[in-house]
Amino acid sequence: MEQYEPARPPSAAALRGPTRARAALTRRSLLRASAGGALTAGGIGALSACGIPAAGSTKGGVSAEDHSAKEKTVDFSNWTEYMDVDDSEKRHPTLDAFYKRTGIKVKYTEDINDNVEFFGKIKPQLAAGQDTGRDLIVVTDWLAARLIRFGWVQKLDPSNLPHAYANLSDQFRSPDWDPGRAYSYPWQGISTVIAYNKKALDGEKVTSVSDLLDNPKLKGRVGFLSEMRDSMGMTLLDMGKDPAAFTGDDYDAAIARLQKAVDKGQIRRFTGNDYTSDLTKGDLAACLAWAGDVVQLKADSPDVDFLIPDSGYLTSTDVLLVPNKARHKTNAERLIDYYYEPRTAAQLAAYINYVCPVDGVKDELAKIDEDAANNPLIIPDKAMAAKSHAFRSLTQKEETAYEEKFAKLTGA
Repeated sequence: MEQYEPARPPSAAALRGPTRARAALTRRSLLRASAGGALTAGGIGALSACGIPAAGSTKGGVSAEDHSAKEKTVDFSNWTEYMDVDDSEKRHPTLDAFYKRTGIKVKYTEDINDNVEFFGKIKPQLAAGQDTGRDLIVVTDWLAARLIRFGWVQKLDPSNLPHAYANLSDQFRSPDWDPGRAYSYPWQGISTVIAYNKKALDGEKVTSVSDLLDNPKLKGRVGFLSEMRDSMGMTLLDMGKDPAAFTGDDYDAAIARLQKAVDKGQIRRFTGNDYTSDLTKGDLAACLAWAGDVVQLKADSPDVDFLIPDSGYLTSTDVLLVPNKARHKTNAERLIDYYYEPRTAAQLAAYINYVCPVDGVKDELAKIDEDAANNPLIIPDKAMAAKSHAFRSLTQKEETAYEEKFAKLTGA
């Protein structure tokens, strides 16, 4: 656990940290890849068996006495390497600046390695109506949706979030699992695109998921992701279905389409983050990929590039939540709001290179890293943002059934 004291304001040079940012890219997406497959049918059943209430069986978040005024602190749990660092890699400049401005000390802990594993850590306290010891957490949107349904996170006070309310990008404003962002705000966006190796394509053209599945010249050199929502969402889009409003029949049709490609050997394998080495070497000619990785792959290899299909692409989010019984809710809200100030958001984006959910950040980011500011994988332009789609929230029954079918498809 780290506790922050005042530090000198960070310089633009100190905020760049390209080597550090590259390490964080691969690490973060590797960790994310481990989470999706963990909720197989057995996993979801096990969650229900552990005393977790059925979706919708509880009401609202439960607050505690807010000690923010007397205790100038906030306990913040995040994923490993998901925060800016200085040259020594021992301090986080944006957290230092927050302390200097507000006097609020951030007890920052990188103790989230996997959504399901972290859920197991906090579940007993939340289920018992107890304080988790955390005021602010970052989890992926599907888990956030479940925590909100269970009534295990607190509704946010808009009066403490003026920058967040004003600067949240339109594409992230109102997910079906948290309309109007009553309980959550995005930390970063995670886009799924098509990446390809120009040399390995050897003149073949890839413009869509259909090309990945149907071009016989790519047989055995195509990769899909082991994260169900990413692979299924991109396939549904290619079939003209909206991932935010698909039916069970739509899902089954998409599974059948992917199964056909598996049976004929078109798909080499379903991967986590390890597609990066296969793509760089050319063992994969094209694959579904996470945009955060593609930023780095393009920087390191002139052969790697990406495309956004005309049908669109899938964007998920890692989001900030205040758990029930948190002791410093107001301080946590002030920290959320701080990361929606464009200058602070730019400092963070310069390090981690995922989709920044904050409007008005481009000019500030250009002062730190002009290439990053002009990269649509970090700051989507209007045309790209318009092609972004979200995977709809699932009921517990749907999640069990859909994960089971996807696990059978992938051999997980």
